[in-house]
Amino acid sequence: MGLEEIVPAIFLIAVLFLVLPEFLKSNSKSKRFIKNLFIWSIIVVLIVIVSIFIFK
Repeated sequence: MGLEEIVPAIFLIAVLFLVLPEFLKSNSKSKRFIKNLFIWSIIVVLIVIVSIFIFK
C-alpha cells in the first residue's frame, strides 16, 4: 500500500468527518435520510473509481 493509495483514503475520510454531522442533523426524517445517503454513496463510489483510474 503506497502513498498514492493512502492519501485519497485520508482525503475521503476527512471529507466524511466534515460532512457527516450536518448531514445527520439535516436529515431528521427516515425517507429523506435514506434518499440522501443513497446519493452520497453514489458520489463517494464515483470519486473512488475516478481516483483509482487516475492513480493507476
